[in-house]
Amino acid sequence: MTDLRVYDPFEKMQFSAQNCFLCGTSITSEQRTPVFATWLQQQYNLQQKELLLLDKSVTTFGDLTIPCCDNCHLHHIIPLEEQVEAAAAQGLAGLQALEEQKLFQWIGKMYYGTLVTELIKEADPLIRPEYAVSENPKMLGKFRSFYQVLQSLRVPMVFSDFLPCSLFLVEVNSTEDELPFEYQDELTTMAFSIKLGSVAIVCSLLDNGIIKRALGRFYRLTQGQQLHPVQLAEVKARVFYAAYIFNVVPEYFERPTKPGDEQLVLDTLIDDVTNEVFNPWEATSYAHMLEEMLKPWSIRKQHLMPELNQVISFIADTSDHFKPMPHFNKEEVLGHP
Repeated sequence: MTDLRVYDPFEKMQFSAQNCFLCGTSITSEQRTPVFATWLQQQYNLQQKELLLLDKSVTTFGDLTIPCCDNCHLHHIIPLEEQVEAAAAQGLAGLQALEEQKLFQWIGKMYYGTLVTELIKEADPLIRPEYAVSENPKMLGKFRSFYQVLQSLRVPMVFSDFLPCSLFLVEVNSTEDELPFEYQDELTTMAFSIKLGSVAIVCSLLDNGIIKRALGRFYRLTQGQQLHPVQLAEVKARVFYAAYIFNVVPEYFERPTKPGDEQLVLDTLIDDVTNEVFNPWEATSYAHMLEEMLKPWSIRKQHLMPELNQVISFIADTSDHFKPMPHFNKEEVLGHP
């Protein structure tokens, strides 16, 4: 009989090195799984690459692991990583062909692995964060909803007419691309991006696909195109900013099960009556987000807003057509050095 029970670590704030992050089973301190898979670390030489955590402590991709029982590691984590590795080896076409729910689980595992590390470290931080995640009830409620759908990694689960996230897959031109691997996430807004060679995946993890629909026309412009890294920065800025102004938290409900059921069906509800789905879009705030993404090119906010309430686009021209950018010349594109 298939076990369809969903584990909820938030009920008792059960975040420790002695409990499997995925099923809650009591384990030893040696039972752990990498947040970023071994194949990913080896392919992009990430083992010694540093990561800064919220308490200002530093770890590496190789050292970032989370508690995981042998059963979950063997039957859930490894098969998922093998599927993604095989898809990534085929480039954009391979990842586009992969079931979206698998991509959600893969990204979700990395995001949640980072989050769990932060929650465990908050019990004994190097430097106490100004805003502790575990002391924010609203954020914990959001994380709890996310974890409920992440259980699809362990429990056979069907999402009824929705995907919990928005996924954006784009191809990057290698001509002026100096970074084979990039990773960025924002814990509070649940925005995430990862670049694997010529393919970038940008994701908003808990919006039921609303952000993808909102950015649909813009996203369609990028399809079939090879983006310059500057253009990828704009894709990331738009998705991360949309996640920042996204103002609702989806609720998920399990349909009652009966003996013999082989999968759990989840329905969803978003309260768009008492809450606006998005807070107002503000040009200045978006320009600041875009500036952050464009730091490697030293492009400042004043360069991005030639006119009040108007932010330039590196992807769409004034007629909303794709703007090819095989090379980036700052003076040529912005009109000044």
